[in-house]
Amino acid sequence: MRDYDLVIIGGGPAGLSAAVKAYDEGIENILVVERDNRLGGILNQCIHNGFGLQRFKEELTGPEYAGKFIEEAKKRDIDIMLNTIVLDLHEDKTMLLMNEENGMFELKPKAIILAMGCRERPRGALNTPGSRPAGIYSAGTAQKLVNIEGYLPGKKVVILGSGDIGLIMARRMTLEGAQVECVAELMPFSGGLKRNIVQCLHDYDIPLYYSTTISGIKGTDRVEGVYLSKVDENLKIIDGTEKFVECDTVLLSVGLLPENELTREAKIKIDPRTKGAYVNDKLMTNIPGIFAAGNVLHVHDLVDFVSEESEQAAVNAAAYIKGEFKEATDEKIELGAGDGISYTLPQYLNYENMDDNVIIKFRVNNVYPSRTIAVYADDEQIISRKKRVLAPGEMELLNLKKADLHEGTKTVTIQLEE
Repeated sequence: MRDYDLVIIGGGPAGLSAAVKAYDEGIENILVVERDNRLGGILNQCIHNGFGLQRFKEELTGPEYAGKFIEEAKKRDIDIMLNTIVLDLHEDKTMLLMNEENGMFELKPKAIILAMGCRERPRGALNTPGSRPAGIYSAGTAQKLVNIEGYLPGKKVVILGSGDIGLIMARRMTLEGAQVECVAELMPFSGGLKRNIVQCLHDYDIPLYYSTTISGIKGTDRVEGVYLSKVDENLKIIDGTEKFVECDTVLLSVGLLPENELTREAKIKIDPRTKGAYVNDKLMTNIPGIFAAGNVLHVHDLVDFVSEESEQAAVNAAAYIKGEFKEATDEKIELGAGDGISYTLPQYLNYENMDDNVIIKFRVNNVYPSRTIAVYADDEQIISRKKRVLAPGEMELLNLKKADLHEGTKTVTIQLEE
């Protein structure tokens, strides 16, 4: 087994973008490891359009978007290992892998980019009362069954959760001939993009019930229906609000979690807010030479941002491999999430080696009409920007200039103000 300068774990949009960019940065000894039997990751089952509007200025389906990067990787003759699982990842960057062709083998690259993507939150995390009949699927599983396997999971559907996958599957099931009774959302706002609410629900007259959850599932062998109940401001079920909706299928779209088992195994610090790695402005984790990007770092709303972020990780990984990477100092500028903000990324900066401009990504924790995004360096306000509407489903971007900070800055805090 040859020695690789860079190993990228994950062959989805993040891993492919990183591989192509790292090659163009002068790192030709690259390996992309993918556990599936094809490249592209989750994009392979996302046959709807809407991808690539920012990146390519055209509407592409998921497979078309992935195909562009697969083609670029092939042009560069980047090594790919499909059907390959990373079993162990250690702090010294030693990796234990396994596939049918090579059995179990070790690699120790100079740098690693984590690009494993995310997974759906399981039903077990919901504590939904009721029996366990057939007909309950995660939205992503249903998407794979319909778009790749060619099966229709059911004919009368209730969807719990208004994340983007749930919204898209409401439309997809309708187009395949199923009757989508409603989408129930626990929160008083949707976690999906506004355009998906309009195009996937409003255009098909599918009702969306906010502050509503499934309080019970009826059915023995197969789902026969669900009980929907309203919840209060503490997300507790309100007595007397229960109503029965007949259905044979329940789709769960209750959030995505970064796929970080390997990250934890390597003793990489995890941010409890993003559930991804704790990184600096170079997207490097607390272990030198291990970088993270894409949905394994934090869940994105657009794949265009995944590609952009992964390319940033690749540039920094390439600099690390070539010995051009500026080592981080112990003087950290912590990035804080103030009022109205659920998280920021990166989690900290190093003033000495930060770029002149750093893009900060953050999400708000509720729907806020007409707010000011205020940024403070310690106690001094350095940015003030008004925005008409902010929503949790839309990731916000903010340009932070090094010139607005100084060497002694301890914290940068982003918050919402009226």
